Amino acid sequence: MPGRLTNHDQETIISFNKAQEIADIFTYEKTWQKHLEGKLGLKPVMDNGFGGKEYELPKKMIKPPRVPRKLSDSVKKKLAERLHGKRVLSA
Repeated sequence: MPGRLTNHDQETIISFNKAQEIADIFTYEKTWQKHLEGKLGLKPVMDNGFGGKEYELPKKMIKPPRVPRKLSDSVKKKLAERLHGKRVLSA
């Protein structure tokens, strides 16, 4: 199909500046689109007709990436046991 974008070209771009309180997200990623529309209730402000959509949202909703938690083996085991106990109780 001529004009079809490769996976490499199907970007997700999050853009904001210090002066404005609004952030823009442009994405081809269907998972992001479903989250932005379904979970956050946003409507696209632009649809490029090729699968890409742009959304506007308050900049305060954009969170910086967090450092992954490093858990010791004993803490992991306790969490696993607690999760297993909750599954048994709810069954």
